[in-house]
Amino acid sequence: MAALVVRSKVRECCKGMRVSGDFFDALDKAVENLVKTAVKRAKANGRMTLKPADL
Repeated sequence: MAALVVRSKVRECCKGMRVSGDFFDALDKAVENLVKTAVKRAKANGRMTLKPADL
């Protein structure tokens, strides 16, 4: 799957910190899992629209 997070935006968020390459891999995986879980929850509720509550 393509990267879900924008590295430059993450770095802006982490001013003053260095960020390793594997951090981005782990962050992408965490975001992917979060989205997949939200999709499952929305479908279970009979919706085709993701809402904040699905997170």
